Amino acid sequence: MKKCLVCEKGALVKVEDIALEISGYVFITKGERCDYCNEEFPYEQETQRTIHIARKIGVWPEPLKLYRHLSKSGGGLVFRIPNDLERQLKLDENMEIVITKIGNKIVIEPQAA
Repeated sequence: MKKCLVCEKGALVKVEDIALEISGYVFITKGERCDYCNEEFPYEQETQRTIHIARKIGVWPEPLKLYRHLSKSGGGLVFRIPNDLERQLKLDENMEIVITKIGNKIVIEPQAA
């Protein structure tokens, strides 16, 4: 039996009742579950099938891409966060953010409270 990749204590047991929730829809898939920590690992083929079905019914989110121009302010560059994203992420001007460089990408996240 394979050992759990998370806790490294339990064994992975085959199951057919892993629930994946996407935009309020629940998909039941096959996979493996740790008998110690209950961590679940859906099979890759099952996950791809779930994504395919979710796309068909229009609930699989496409990645958001926004195109903005940078502005100069003081000695650095600035960009504006659109109002709809500000509301969705509950951002305000007093909030700290974390900026991470991953390869040639910039990831901006609200600082966890």
